[in-house]
Amino acid sequence: IHNNNAITFIDTPGHEAFSQMRGRGTQAADIGLLVVSSKDGVMPQTKESIGLLLAAKIPFIAVLTKADLPDKNPEKVKQQLLKEGVLLEGYGGDVPVIEVSAKTNTNIKQLLDLILLVYDMRKTSGISELNPLKAIVIESKLDNRSGPKATVVIKDGSLKLKDEIIVDEIIGKVKALINEKREFLNKAVIGDAVEVLGFEKVPAVGSLVLNKNSGLSRLDKTADSAKQDKNLSTNTPIGFFEEEK
Repeated sequence: IHNNNAITFIDTPGHEAFSQMRGRGTQAADIGLLVVSSKDGVMPQTKESIGLLLAAKIPFIAVLTKADLPDKNPEKVKQQLLKEGVLLEGYGGDVPVIEVSAKTNTNIKQLLDLILLVYDMRKTSGISELNPLKAIVIESKLDNRSGPKATVVIKDGSLKLKDEIIVDEIIGKVKALINEKREFLNKAVIGDAVEVLGFEKVPAVGSLVLNKNSGLSRLDKTADSAKQDKNLSTNTPIGFFEEEK
């Protein structure tokens, strides 16, 4: 919570083995954080993340970490980002850039302020908890004890216990909603990322979760899924986080 606004971060590791996870991040995110070390500079996985962010057409912020190190070289990193097509503010573009340090807490508050500012400038009107549910599956698996489960991000509407839901041809009835603190919830709202129990089968990552009685056809859902990054936003910003190594 920052300035009475909740910010949900989706942390996607920067290691090259996690390419698919970074792709999921851009699907669910309203705002991207492209995190690059001020010491190490642009890495292969950074280039991949830049491509994902540009393809998703979501606003993002370039976050240069390790600002406390004496051998940092932020200007070199900025030039590397410009070479990769990241048009930074101050260099003829509109992508904000900020230096931070987790070790010394440098500019962390300013980063949160910047996230809210970018969101306020780019947000889409029309979303409401009263709207039909639209959520995106970012993780899913079959658990030996609890059965099919999925982690979803609420993009519009809300999700409550005992709601009947559908993902493609998979139906379900919400048996449990669990947040990142492993707390059981009665309701998840726009911007929340929650684990959902109650699916008949394991839904595919990237699928769109809808209310069963929302009236959307399978064709409508496919079209919505293809366009969700353009048409959906949240009252609570979602962060896509790409670690440098």
